[in-house]
Amino acid sequence: MTVLVTGSRGAVARTLIGLLRERGLAVRAASSRPGDPDTVHCDLTDPSTFTTALKGVTSVFLYAEPSRIGEFAHEATSAGVEHVVLLSSAAVLAPDAENSPLAKSHLDVEKALDASSLRTTSLRPGAFASNALAWSWSLRSGRPISLPFPGSHCDPIHEADIGEAALAVLIDAGLGGRPYTLTGPESLTFAEQIDVLSRVTGRSIPIREVTREEWREETAEYVPAAFADSLLDWWQSNDGSPVDLTPSVQELTGHPARTFATWARDHADDFRV
Repeated sequence: MTVLVTGSRGAVARTLIGLLRERGLAVRAASSRPGDPDTVHCDLTDPSTFTTALKGVTSVFLYAEPSRIGEFAHEATSAGVEHVVLLSSAAVLAPDAENSPLAKSHLDVEKALDASSLRTTSLRPGAFASNALAWSWSLRSGRPISLPFPGSHCDPIHEADIGEAALAVLIDAGLGGRPYTLTGPESLTFAEQIDVLSRVTGRSIPIREVTREEWREETAEYVPAAFADSLLDWWQSNDGSPVDLTPSVQELTGHPARTFATWARDHADDFRV
């Protein structure tokens, strides 16, 4: 088995590559910006890079880039790929997924793969614990963290658990071919996550509650308006409402999902000045 791992510079992909290599399995790391000779050039927006990347590959770990997914699916089929594991999103399960910028890109990729002859397993994480890294910018600059909905709940999942789940469906044929919704083990508010970070780093982390409009203005340089509105709507819908959790991580990996506190300890240096 040779596994092509796209987006190899990402945290989940790096975890998966390490796990596959630990088991002596053939791995082909791929990136749109390969930084070393061991990484193949595969830009999911550029079909001219697909043929070389897919040659001799039996399985693919795929990031959800919709722009040329039809060509990718066709090239993967022609190359003899047997299984695609897609890093999708739980956002595709929302009633308004078709109209949500946060969900539609993932949904479009899922639909394209479902329409192909490729055997596909969609991994649908909820909230990445690593989303909390966005707060590190405020902490390093000495500013409070601006939150429009401090009481909004999410289900932060450690990237290591997603990588291990991907490994499980890649090496066990009986697990593949269906979607899995992946969550962390607890529903936490943003304020509760910041409390965890405060305890782990040993520093006070102030919060500034802001309006939707203030947050949109603060993030305008790096969050497109459509995505900002979708995020704000999602956070508002979960304000004060715990989110549903699934046992999928334990079912796939054999151990409980890692807590947000574990993630915070693993990344504590990212929050220290």
